[in-house]
Amino acid sequence: MIAIVDYEAGNIGSIKNMLHKLGAAAEITGDPERIRLASKIILPGVGSFDYGVTRLRESGVIDVLNERKLAGTPVLGICLGAQLMCHRSEEGKLPGLSWINGEVVRFPQMVGNTRYSVPHIGWDDVMPVKPSRLFGDMPGLARFYFVHSYYISCATAEDILAKNTYGVPFDAAFEKENIAGVQFHPEKSHKFGSILLKNFVDKF
Repeated sequence: MIAIVDYEAGNIGSIKNMLHKLGAAAEITGDPERIRLASKIILPGVGSFDYGVTRLRESGVIDVLNERKLAGTPVLGICLGAQLMCHRSEEGKLPGLSWINGEVVRFPQMVGNTRYSVPHIGWDDVMPVKPSRLFGDMPGLARFYFVHSYYISCATAEDILAKNTYGVPFDAAFEKENIAGVQFHPEKSHKFGSILLKNFVDKF
Protein backbone atom coordinates (compact mmCIF):
# COMPACT_ATOMS: atom_id res chain seq x y z
CA MET A 1 0.00 0.00 0.00
CA ILE A 2 1.19 3.53 -0.86
CA ALA A 3 0.39 6.09 1.85
CA ILE A 4 -0.44 9.57 0.58
CA VAL A 5 0.21 11.73 3.62
CA ASP A 6 -2.77 13.90 4.54
CA TYR A 7 -1.64 16.92 6.54
CA GLU A 8 -4.17 19.36 5.00
CA ALA A 9 -1.68 20.78 2.50
CA GLY A 10 -1.94 18.94 -0.81
CA ASN A 11 -3.86 17.86 -3.93
CA ILE A 12 -4.26 14.41 -2.50
CA GLY A 13 -7.40 13.25 -4.29
CA SER A 14 -5.94 13.63 -7.78
CA ILE A 15 -2.77 11.76 -6.75
CA LYS A 16 -4.82 8.84 -5.45
CA ASN A 17 -6.95 8.76 -8.61
CA MET A 18 -3.89 8.60 -10.86
CA LEU A 19 -2.32 5.84 -8.77
CA HIS A 20 -5.53 3.81 -8.92
CA LYS A 21 -5.58 4.16 -12.71
CA LEU A 22 -2.08 2.67 -12.65
CA GLY A 23 -3.37 -0.27 -10.61
CA ALA A 24 -1.56 0.75 -7.43
CA ALA A 25 -3.16 0.42 -4.02
CA ALA A 26 -3.08 3.84 -2.39
CA GLU A 27 -4.58 5.31 0.74
CA ILE A 28 -4.94 8.91 1.88
CA THR A 29 -4.07 8.98 5.56
CA GLY A 30 -2.79 11.15 8.36
CA ASP A 31 -2.59 8.20 10.75
CA PRO A 32 1.04 7.57 11.77
CA GLU A 33 0.36 3.84 12.17
CA ARG A 34 -1.02 3.51 8.63
CA ILE A 35 1.97 5.46 7.29
CA ARG A 36 4.29 3.14 9.23
CA LEU A 37 2.76 0.11 7.47
CA ALA A 38 3.05 1.56 3.95
CA SER A 39 5.40 0.05 1.38
CA LYS A 40 5.90 3.53 -0.16
CA ILE A 41 5.01 7.07 0.91
CA ILE A 42 4.03 10.17 -1.06
CA LEU A 43 4.39 13.55 0.66
CA PRO A 44 2.33 16.05 -1.37
CA GLY A 45 2.05 19.73 -0.66
CA VAL A 46 0.56 23.06 -1.68
CA GLY A 47 1.07 26.31 0.21
CA SER A 48 3.78 28.06 2.18
CA PHE A 49 6.83 26.37 3.71
CA ASP A 50 6.14 27.29 7.34
CA TYR A 51 2.50 26.26 6.96
CA GLY A 52 3.60 22.86 5.68
CA VAL A 53 6.11 22.35 8.51
CA THR A 54 3.52 23.43 11.09
CA ARG A 55 0.88 21.10 9.69
CA LEU A 56 3.32 18.17 9.70
CA ARG A 57 4.14 18.88 13.33
CA GLU A 58 0.52 19.30 14.39
CA SER A 59 -0.58 16.16 12.56
CA GLY A 60 2.01 14.11 14.45
CA VAL A 61 3.55 12.43 11.41
CA ILE A 62 7.09 13.89 11.42
CA ASP A 63 8.49 11.17 13.67
CA VAL A 64 7.09 8.32 11.59
CA LEU A 65 8.25 9.97 8.35
CA ASN A 66 11.79 10.23 9.71
CA GLU A 67 11.58 6.66 10.97
CA ARG A 68 10.43 5.24 7.63
CA LYS A 69 12.95 7.31 5.66
CA LEU A 70 15.79 5.93 7.80
CA ALA A 71 14.37 2.41 7.41
CA GLY A 72 14.62 2.69 3.63
CA THR A 73 10.96 3.12 2.72
CA PRO A 74 10.73 4.96 -0.64
CA VAL A 75 9.33 8.48 -0.22
CA LEU A 76 8.31 10.83 -3.05
CA GLY A 77 7.84 14.53 -2.32
CA ILE A 78 5.68 16.61 -4.65
CA CYS A 79 6.00 20.43 -4.91
CA LEU A 80 5.86 21.71 -1.30
CA GLY A 81 6.41 18.15 -0.12
CA ALA A 82 9.73 18.08 -1.99
CA GLN A 83 10.67 21.51 -0.60
CA LEU A 84 10.00 20.32 2.94
CA MET A 85 12.73 17.70 2.48
CA CYS A 86 15.32 20.54 2.29
CA HIS A 87 17.07 22.26 5.20
CA ARG A 88 15.33 25.61 4.97
CA SER A 89 13.37 28.04 2.80
CA GLU A 90 13.56 31.76 2.15
CA GLU A 91 9.77 31.67 2.43
CA GLY A 92 9.79 30.98 6.17
CA LYS A 93 11.75 30.61 9.38
CA LEU A 94 11.07 27.02 10.41
CA PRO A 95 13.55 24.23 9.58
CA GLY A 96 12.62 21.56 7.07
CA LEU A 97 13.12 17.81 7.34
CA SER A 98 16.75 18.10 6.16
CA TRP A 99 16.59 14.88 4.16
CA ILE A 100 18.30 16.52 1.21
CA ASN A 101 21.25 18.92 1.21
CA GLY A 102 19.51 21.94 -0.27
CA GLU A 103 17.46 25.05 0.34
CA VAL A 104 14.39 26.71 -1.17
CA VAL A 105 14.87 30.07 -2.88
CA ARG A 106 12.42 32.66 -4.25
CA PHE A 107 12.39 33.37 -7.98
CA PRO A 108 13.65 36.86 -8.90
CA GLN A 109 11.16 39.01 -10.80
CA MET A 110 13.94 40.73 -12.76
CA VAL A 111 16.79 38.92 -14.46
CA GLY A 112 18.90 41.42 -16.40
CA ASN A 113 16.38 43.54 -18.31
CA THR A 114 13.72 40.85 -18.42
CA ARG A 115 10.76 40.77 -16.04
CA TYR A 116 9.34 37.40 -15.02
CA SER A 117 5.91 36.80 -13.54
CA VAL A 118 6.07 35.06 -10.18
CA PRO A 119 4.75 32.46 -9.51
CA HIS A 120 6.00 30.28 -12.33
CA ILE A 121 2.77 28.71 -13.62
CA GLY A 122 2.08 26.31 -16.48
CA TRP A 123 3.56 23.55 -18.59
CA ASP A 124 7.33 23.55 -18.97
CA ASP A 125 10.09 21.26 -20.21
CA VAL A 126 12.14 19.27 -17.72
CA MET A 127 15.69 18.29 -18.67
CA PRO A 128 17.00 15.13 -16.97
CA VAL A 129 20.71 15.42 -16.19
CA LYS A 130 21.40 11.73 -15.58
CA PRO A 131 19.71 8.34 -15.95
CA SER A 132 17.27 7.60 -13.14
CA ARG A 133 14.50 5.30 -12.05
CA LEU A 134 12.06 8.21 -11.80
CA PHE A 135 12.46 9.45 -15.40
CA GLY A 136 12.82 6.08 -17.12
CA ASP A 137 10.69 5.42 -20.24
CA MET A 138 9.79 9.07 -20.82
CA PRO A 139 8.82 9.59 -24.48
CA GLY A 140 11.07 12.35 -25.81
CA LEU A 141 11.07 15.74 -24.10
CA ALA A 142 9.23 15.51 -20.78
CA ARG A 143 6.79 18.30 -19.93
CA PHE A 144 5.20 18.84 -16.54
CA TYR A 145 2.86 21.32 -14.88
CA PHE A 146 4.40 23.82 -12.44
CA VAL A 147 2.90 26.22 -9.89
CA HIS A 148 5.53 27.72 -7.59
CA SER A 149 7.11 30.99 -6.44
CA TYR A 150 10.07 29.26 -4.77
CA TYR A 151 12.43 26.67 -6.18
CA ILE A 152 14.72 23.95 -4.85
CA SER A 153 18.48 24.49 -5.00
CA CYS A 154 20.45 21.32 -4.21
CA ALA A 155 23.92 21.79 -2.74
CA THR A 156 25.05 18.30 -3.81
CA ALA A 157 25.18 17.92 -7.58
CA GLU A 158 24.91 14.12 -7.42
CA ASP A 159 21.39 14.44 -5.96
CA ILE A 160 20.00 16.40 -8.93
CA LEU A 161 17.87 14.42 -11.40
CA ALA A 162 16.46 17.16 -13.63
CA LYS A 163 16.75 20.89 -14.18
CA ASN A 164 14.69 23.70 -15.63
CA THR A 165 15.13 27.43 -16.17
CA TYR A 166 12.71 30.25 -15.38
CA GLY A 167 14.84 33.35 -15.47
CA VAL A 168 17.38 31.42 -13.41
CA PRO A 169 18.24 27.70 -13.51
CA PHE A 170 16.62 25.57 -10.82
CA ASP A 171 16.44 21.94 -9.78
CA ALA A 172 13.19 20.37 -10.97
CA ALA A 173 13.79 16.95 -9.38
CA PHE A 174 16.19 15.20 -7.03
CA GLU A 175 16.86 11.68 -5.78
CA LYS A 176 18.98 10.46 -2.88
CA GLU A 177 18.93 6.82 -1.80
CA ASN A 178 15.26 6.03 -1.06
CA ILE A 179 13.89 9.58 -1.33
CA ALA A 180 12.94 11.60 -4.39
CA GLY A 181 11.35 14.98 -4.94
CA VAL A 182 9.78 16.83 -7.84
CA GLN A 183 9.03 20.56 -7.98
CA PHE A 184 6.19 20.06 -10.48
CA HIS A 185 2.81 18.33 -10.13
CA PRO A 186 2.80 14.87 -11.77
CA GLU A 187 -0.88 14.45 -10.85
CA LYS A 188 -1.66 17.39 -13.17
CA SER A 189 0.78 16.40 -15.91
CA HIS A 190 -1.24 13.80 -17.85
CA LYS A 191 0.85 11.11 -19.59
CA PHE A 192 4.21 12.39 -18.34
CA GLY A 193 2.99 12.49 -14.76
CA SER A 194 1.44 9.05 -15.14
CA ILE A 195 4.76 7.59 -16.36
CA LEU A 196 6.67 9.22 -13.50
CA LEU A 197 4.27 7.90 -10.85
CA LYS A 198 4.32 4.45 -12.45
CA ASN A 199 8.12 4.52 -12.24
CA PHE A 200 7.87 5.36 -8.54
CA VAL A 201 5.41 2.49 -8.04
CA ASP A 202 7.36 -0.10 -10.04
CA LYS A 203 11.04 0.84 -9.68
CA PHE A 204 11.50 2.15 -6.13
